Amino acid sequence: MPAQWKIGEVEELKQIMESHPVVGIVGIRGIPAPQMQEMRALLRNKAVLRVSKNSLIERALENGKSGLKDYIEGEVGIIAADMNPFKLYRMLDGLKTKAPAKGGEIATEDIVIKKGDTPFKPGPIVGDLQKAGIPAAIEGGKVVIKKDVVLVKKGEKIPPDVAKMLTRLEIKPIEIGLHVYALFEDGIIFTPDVLAVDVNRILEDMQNAAGRALTLAVEIGYPTKGTIEALITKAYRNARTLAVESNIYTKDTIEEFIRKAYLHAKILDEKIGG
Repeated sequence: MPAQWKIGEVEELKQIMESHPVVGIVGIRGIPAPQMQEMRALLRNKAVLRVSKNSLIERALENGKSGLKDYIEGEVGIIAADMNPFKLYRMLDGLKTKAPAKGGEIATEDIVIKKGDTPFKPGPIVGDLQKAGIPAAIEGGKVVIKKDVVLVKKGEKIPPDVAKMLTRLEIKPIEIGLHVYALFEDGIIFTPDVLAVDVNRILEDMQNAAGRALTLAVEIGYPTKGTIEALITKAYRNARTLAVESNIYTKDTIEEFIRKAYLHAKILDEKIGG
């Protein structure tokens, strides 16, 4: 028989998942205790984060949510919330912070050292930079980096000596936070490649699409609540232009005829006078 505390833990996990429409698996590896406590505080009243043994999380994932088991890898926790998956993902992504590397961590993206000046004075630091793989030199009494260099590629471990130099360069390559592996809602599992949408770009695309749709509707004379004002304005302009070209005198066209007559008279006067 399993230990009583394990049975109780599984039941609590089930209760958390059953009481929230959105449930997910998040990676927690490398998060120091102070940062974890801070994130829990920031999530309070917004989402529930529960860290437990992977085997117990797997036992708690039953029925429709069982597909989340495929995303349990390494150190993980359960996240549960009442907000939609995309909003939850953006919130968790916004809680991430940058931290210095200590050595041994896996680079989540290429670590690039840019060409240019450094804050260092000429001295042994040049040799230290070069040992770490950074093309440094002294120019004009300053320590400079001669060219851009990819110091550590994505997926590679950060060597301790490189980590030390990155810290001296005030480069923080480590991202501390909850890494979403998958979120579940209404029988659908959402992964980061789907959740990581650019909201501003989507809104901009929607605004552009709406603008183009309005222009097209006006051009083809399609009357709607959004186009009727533009259609009436367009019809008025077209009718006025036609009236002027057809020499139809109305209170709206008379000023145009007077203006044209004045211009013709002025041109004629200049020719006669000349």
